[in-house]
Amino acid sequence: MQTLTPHVYWAQRHGDIYLRVELSDAKNLDICVQDNTLQFKAQGHGAKGDNDYEFSLDFLEPVKPEVHRSTQRLVNVTVRKQEQRWWDRLTLQERKPLFLAPDFDRWLDESDAEMELQAKEEEKINKVSIESRIRKDPYLGLKKGYLFMYNLVQFLGFSWIFVNMTVRLFILGQDSFYDTFHTIADMMYFCQMMAVAEVINPLVGLVKTGVFPAMIQVVGRNVILFVIFGSLEEMQNKAVVFFVFYLWSTIEIFRYPFYMLACIDTDWKLLTWLRYSIWMPLYPLGVLAEAIAVIQSLPIFDETRLYSIPLPTVLGSSFSFSFTLKIYLVLMFLGQLVPLSDPPP
Repeated sequence: MQTLTPHVYWAQRHGDIYLRVELSDAKNLDICVQDNTLQFKAQGHGAKGDNDYEFSLDFLEPVKPEVHRSTQRLVNVTVRKQEQRWWDRLTLQERKPLFLAPDFDRWLDESDAEMELQAKEEEKINKVSIESRIRKDPYLGLKKGYLFMYNLVQFLGFSWIFVNMTVRLFILGQDSFYDTFHTIADMMYFCQMMAVAEVINPLVGLVKTGVFPAMIQVVGRNVILFVIFGSLEEMQNKAVVFFVFYLWSTIEIFRYPFYMLACIDTDWKLLTWLRYSIWMPLYPLGVLAEAIAVIQSLPIFDETRLYSIPLPTVLGSSFSFSFTLKIYLVLMFLGQLVPLSDPPP
């Protein structure tokens, strides 16, 4: 196998020399700079087919001995100049070697190179200026720790609810529907009281989600839990309690660990997919179950007059709380006409 000289294309900047060697599938690559001379040896496919190729270049001015190279397709070599200045030519000898030609893909005139260098310097200065203006939050670690623990506690709470209800469903079957409230309510009370923090967190700037979406979800659930289920004993033995609690817990056992991992900058793709995929069908089902609970409670509120407001004789006997629930029910369904958005963390 004979030794040949490859085609070499060059360009420069104030601080670098770029060489592109027309040689593919390069093997046994040997590139070094000694005494201001670049030595190149390699085997590969060049203009004359598969052969050994080599060349040397005596640079016009001193360069650094370090050589940066890449061989993704062709052989690209970068050599750093000792001083950042523009060269009139590449080689020490005035006559250009026959194998050497300008690399017009990277070629810039001196004025263009100076503008590029100035742009890079300005970009670097702007970046430093922006970073200096952005104040690092000294309490960031504490905030992330608090959010991590909050999401962890909620995850454990809803996991207990989900597992407990699932086990009871397998053991008792449909009988488990009618005593769900008495076995699960205490833990659900705890989780939903904790959920008030989801309104406070964006309010004080701990998370970037909106206050209003979080408040709608938390208040809506707490109305169902505390007012409808908690206040009416007649509702506590109904099967709808099981479906409301089960749908809530199924959503949350994927939502809270998702946010928990986000606090430590960790992304688990399977969890992310489950968190957003499962939520889409379960959220409207949860709203439907809540609506059924509201509808079933209306005659009970009318009969017991619980939370009704007495009115003067001229206006009527009282303002029934069930009327408020009917308005709430209409707003609940109107909310479903709005495109679904991600629930607050």
